Amino acid sequence: MSSPCDPQYAPLGDVGAALMMVDSRLKSIYDNKVEPDAVEEALTEQFVASLGPSGADDVLDGACTLIYMFMQWLRMAYEDHGKDVIEYVVPNLVATMRLMPRSVRPEAIPTMAGLLVAAGMGQSPGLWRKQYGYWTNDEMNPLEATAFLLAEHINRLTEDRDFATRMITEALTRADDL
Repeated sequence: MSSPCDPQYAPLGDVGAALMMVDSRLKSIYDNKVEPDAVEEALTEQFVASLGPSGADDVLDGACTLIYMFMQWLRMAYEDHGKDVIEYVVPNLVATMRLMPRSVRPEAIPTMAGLLVAAGMGQSPGLWRKQYGYWTNDEMNPLEATAFLLAEHINRLTEDRDFATRMITEALTRADDL
């Protein structure tokens, strides 16, 4: 019997837009631009506003798809070394989010940890979250931070700053070829 949180029931969403946002953050951090760029922030806000409600939902679903894909890659990588992805990734990301109080409010951290655990167990993080109601505004930055931190974790493991982005881009390209 399948779970209502099975990824086969989850909308894919706008993975490209979600990946663009994560990749932009990665590049900013790698270029030591820790303060938000006002122009980039304005363009991002303009882009999100142009999406409308259904487009914003698509980006949310896309971010959840990224989290799922990143956690599945990490699960396989850790299992290859006899380790559990939940044991090694979730506490690390939770500890990092606790150090980011301006971006991740403390009350959002348990939800983000739940998303990670759901994805690590092969469940759709988006469907897992939606069973508790609609996303709140206070969860938007933490969701983006979660996807970003997973991508950065993968890049660190592979010692390749573009690995996570390239992995998703190649998966999307392969899906288009089907």
